[in-house]
Amino acid sequence: MATSTQVRPAAEAVPPAPVAETTRKTRRRKPWTPGRALAWLLLGISLVVTLFPFYWMLRTALTDGNHLYTDSTSLWPEHFTFANFKRVLGLASDQESRAAGGSGADLDFLLYTRNSIIYTTVIVVGQTLSCAMAGYALARLRFRGRGFAFGVVVATLMVPPIFTLLPNFVTVKDLGLMNSFAGMIAPTLLMTPFTVFFLRQFFMSIPREIEEAAMLDGAGHWRIFWRVVLPMSKGPILTIALTTAVMSWKDYLWPLLVGNDSDHRVLTTGIGVFLQQSPNARPDWTGLMAASTLSVIPMLILLVVFGRRIVNGLNFTGLK
Repeated sequence: MATSTQVRPAAEAVPPAPVAETTRKTRRRKPWTPGRALAWLLLGISLVVTLFPFYWMLRTALTDGNHLYTDSTSLWPEHFTFANFKRVLGLASDQESRAAGGSGADLDFLLYTRNSIIYTTVIVVGQTLSCAMAGYALARLRFRGRGFAFGVVVATLMVPPIFTLLPNFVTVKDLGLMNSFAGMIAPTLLMTPFTVFFLRQFFMSIPREIEEAAMLDGAGHWRIFWRVVLPMSKGPILTIALTTAVMSWKDYLWPLLVGNDSDHRVLTTGIGVFLQQSPNARPDWTGLMAASTLSVIPMLILLVVFGRRIVNGLNFTGLK
């Protein structure tokens, strides 16, 4: 008797759930609570308070100087113009500047910007590299007096910078470096205590096994520093370089004392001189705000370009 075997159909494969639906199910929004709403409200208020001065600076720069005081209550420039930027950049004649409400004061913006770029770049490169080497030496090298040297660095953190202003000025004057880039750069070229302390603490967090493996391959401390430690420290190095660039770019008092001649004047002191040249009865606020707005752009570009890299580098907490 023949028997028939029934072949059961294979189980139909169940299609996977769409990725979007899975993401929506797993990523649920947190419910709004009074505490969370208050936190967002405070964050929004802080953001407005922080950014409003920059907005008002730009608003003043885009206002015609002849109508600055009549439009003082308006949040938007009612007499919109780019003439203030043109005359700050030297693209307008003296008659056009006075017609736009200017005072006729001169501002060699391009020269002062070049001087600020030189001043900032040299300080950033020199200070970052020298402090990185000092921080690595205090973190890894064994030498007599290492603890005392680190104690001196920590102690100098408590000394206000204004206390070193006069000794630095006398030293630069005695060396004959007044009104020169060398005199302006010298005090902050090689070291700042916070930078050494910050990088030293980061270098101590790097596992020693990595350096020991490099030593087994025949690498010395100098090669380890350049080939191993620095590539692993891109986040802190970029952070220090960016903060040093911002501090150097906006530095005013020291360049004013040492490099106040027209050939070595940086942008901050140049804007200050531009304001002093304006009549006391009616300062050229529109020209001053236009120059200040243009002076912020280089640092804003640096923050936009390197901001994410710095955050990603600082979030790096371990090695595989």
